[in-house]
Amino acid sequence: MFNGKSLLITGGTGSLGKALTRRILRQWPSVKRLVVFSRDELKQYEMSQEFPASKYPALRYFLGDVRDQGRLRRAFSRIEIVIHAAALKQVPAAEYNPIEFVRTNVIGAQNVIEAAIDSGVGTVVALSTDKAAAPINLYGATKLCSDKLFVAANTYAAPNLRSTVVRYGNVMASRGSVIPFFLSKARSGTLPITHPEMTRFNISVDQGVDMIFWVIQNSLGGEIFVPKIPSYRILDLAEAIGPNCHHETIGIRPGEKIHEEMITSSDSQTALDLGEYFAILPADQSSSIDDYSRRQVNAASSRLSPGFSYNSGRNDQFLTVDELRELIVKHIDPDFSPY
Repeated sequence: MFNGKSLLITGGTGSLGKALTRRILRQWPSVKRLVVFSRDELKQYEMSQEFPASKYPALRYFLGDVRDQGRLRRAFSRIEIVIHAAALKQVPAAEYNPIEFVRTNVIGAQNVIEAAIDSGVGTVVALSTDKAAAPINLYGATKLCSDKLFVAANTYAAPNLRSTVVRYGNVMASRGSVIPFFLSKARSGTLPITHPEMTRFNISVDQGVDMIFWVIQNSLGGEIFVPKIPSYRILDLAEAIGPNCHHETIGIRPGEKIHEEMITSSDSQTALDLGEYFAILPADQSSSIDDYSRRQVNAASSRLSPGFSYNSGRNDQFLTVDELRELIVKHIDPDFSPY
């Protein structure tokens, strides 16, 4: 898929960006060029120790910020595929620094789109979050705006640009997420619980990477793709990590939900079940859902039932305590044992 191609990853030094880089270099050794675009010079230096240019001549490190459209245009020169992973994403920080999140997550998204159009990029896949569905916090609201921008770009920039969104749940090994946080806090003997009924969707980094690759191969443009993934209960996660730990209820943080949602009942009116994934189509699409279903030749698709919603608290699949421990060993710490 990527042999002979030129790709760029914004936010390429993040957890997902590094996983994407690792997989692309391993699976497509004849990739023409892979550009890691990010604003942190230290993270780029550290990443270059794992992926040195002497061993990976196709790899480039490009220092820049998605807020700077001119820098993006320079970076996008001769690039065919862009994976947009750059974002500010900490919910409490967004509540107290809203304009900074708007500048990166919204204006930065539009900068990526404009630079992609101006530079002749053919495919853009933008990464989103469950918090963009019926958002109640500033971070989710900025990502909803970003999603709308990338969906709209497919309309006004087609057929030269194919622009698509991938909407994730919690990526379990990503920096700042709850599992690494609980692992660090368990050493103290106390786990802070925001709300005992809280649930979250869970996806591994590898699943996230697989989904991006699938979308690049199979999207028609303008979709928001949603993976079918399990949920976990926060108390089950606490039991999996620290069965002997004391629980301290600290209350929900500003902007947090008890349950997350990836497809709302309103979204379901223009959404399809593609088997492994759902696809939310643009509400004002010119072609019908049935027409899209016929064109989506790589998946057997069906309409969702009226009023369907995909909610972490009403999911069909919940991870057990033992399954959570197995996932932690597999994806985070092979030497993990409960505290």
